[in-house]
Amino acid sequence: MAAASSQLPPLPDEGAGGIYRDADRLSHALLAAFTAGISPISLLQAWQDWLLHLSTSPGKQAEVSAKAFEKLARLSDFLFRCGLGMGSATPTITPLPQDRRFQHQAWQAFPFNAQQQAFLLSQQWWHNATSGLPGVGRRHERLVEFYSRQILDTVSPSNFPTLNPEVIDKTFRKTGANFVTGANNLVEDLFRLIDGRPPAGAENFRPGLEVAATPGEVILRNELIELIRYAPMTETVKHEPILIVPAWIMKYYILDLSPRNSLVRYLVQNGYTVFCISWRNPDGDQADLSLDNYRRLGVLAAMDAVEEATGSGRIHGAGYCLGGTLLSIAASAMARDGDHRFASLSLFAAQVDFEEPGELGLFVDESQITLLEDVMWAEGTLDQRRMAGAFQMLRSQDLIWSHIVHEYLLGERAPMTDLMAWNADSTRMPYRMQSQYLRQLYLNNDLVGGRFCVEGRPVHLEDIRAPVFAVGTETDHVAPWRSVFKLTYLLDTDIDFVLTTGGHNAGIVSEPGHPGRSYRRLSCRHADIRPDADEWAKNAIATYGSWWPAWVEWLMRHSSREVAVDRSDAAGGSKAICAAPGRYVLER
Repeated sequence: MAAASSQLPPLPDEGAGGIYRDADRLSHALLAAFTAGISPISLLQAWQDWLLHLSTSPGKQAEVSAKAFEKLARLSDFLFRCGLGMGSATPTITPLPQDRRFQHQAWQAFPFNAQQQAFLLSQQWWHNATSGLPGVGRRHERLVEFYSRQILDTVSPSNFPTLNPEVIDKTFRKTGANFVTGANNLVEDLFRLIDGRPPAGAENFRPGLEVAATPGEVILRNELIELIRYAPMTETVKHEPILIVPAWIMKYYILDLSPRNSLVRYLVQNGYTVFCISWRNPDGDQADLSLDNYRRLGVLAAMDAVEEATGSGRIHGAGYCLGGTLLSIAASAMARDGDHRFASLSLFAAQVDFEEPGELGLFVDESQITLLEDVMWAEGTLDQRRMAGAFQMLRSQDLIWSHIVHEYLLGERAPMTDLMAWNADSTRMPYRMQSQYLRQLYLNNDLVGGRFCVEGRPVHLEDIRAPVFAVGTETDHVAPWRSVFKLTYLLDTDIDFVLTTGGHNAGIVSEPGHPGRSYRRLSCRHADIRPDADEWAKNAIATYGSWWPAWVEWLMRHSSREVAVDRSDAAGGSKAICAAPGRYVLER
């Protein structure tokens, strides 16, 4: 490893400044421990930009003052109507569709409806004040608007036991027992956090037993991956196997959860030979692993093993999230070099163009990346828990405040699910790889710009000729569907794009029979004109149900024939190292 890494390009400021730079790194690493890994300088710059431009914009000041008087007048009118005996008067403002804090019927009665209306009007005014200010950078405007929303969420009346009618009602009915239960929940959660244990109930979802339980064998293990080959469940299988490349930011079994919602099991049951990469959870000794190591030791090593195990020179590649981004890079380099082993590519919630990365992009700028690099320099890796605060703030109403209200004020433990348990099973990311990923892809967008190099030469996405099946999810905060949709513009090949209901994880784990699921589909041949994303979404016809059957049907059209299963070698045979799910998935 050391010999290979010596030829890698240095990271920014690597080796520069000596002891002085090291002192800065240690200082920044210490700072990150108190800020959940978020750069306070980046945040202060955004607020400074907004405040300075607001102070020199009398027109905007007059506008927000007028808006304030307007909101006050609307609230006064509502209170007046309530005072006339209309306790459940028609509200002057309604919560956004995704805001579920005020759904309880008691919020519609006085005085709780007045508190709700005052809060929602204040929230609307802050949006008016923080947006549309000339001169403020687009990213700074979004940061200020985002953080003002987070600050307001902390003072929502739903968060206070004396202002929340649902909590008041529960307290009277339980004579305060809900607070005792809530206190016990809080103490248990704090001890689990201190001890580094998963949240309550996660112990009921153990890899290899309740989750990641599809039968199979590990047939390859190197310093970065284990490759799992799943045992067939049919008498014949498609000639072309499927290689799944999951994201390395979490454990692989998001695609092999419980038997009822395992995408891996679904594929095997439909007659496919399935292989899946299980990434190692790196430690400080592997800090020098690069993005190219993930390509070579991950995707390419797995493809060689799949070809050897099956004898098929054509492979269906499927990548989820960051795994889809890595798969796109590998496929581009292979196409450039005349390697055409991919029979098709399937990319689930995967971005290649990071110009519009969504709200997660608010946390990526030079200041933020430097802070994270210094944390990784000190520790060798980036622990996912350091960024947990940033991810939770993207959906703070659901992941923070709703959790506090239900678990600690109402005393109601939400039942643990397989998806929730998986989400708590975090991994670390090595210093060099994560820095390259953030700088070259997120910050500089080098892949789309033709500046991303593999083995010293740039790669181009348009070199890919394998047909592509891309999936975006409607409420994705990590890989917004419009960003994923850009694949239809960037790839010069046949592409099917599916937009499914759900978020980044739940939209992909969307098994047949899942209630409330639907999807819209666009099929483009390589010479077709690609439509505008929003125009297409508005006019596309929704199909109710899971998108999984549509994908399997698409895979079938791009598979050549069926072959009989050789039971003697169906699950790795003599090359099997151990039973699935292997060793790496159990590493902490």
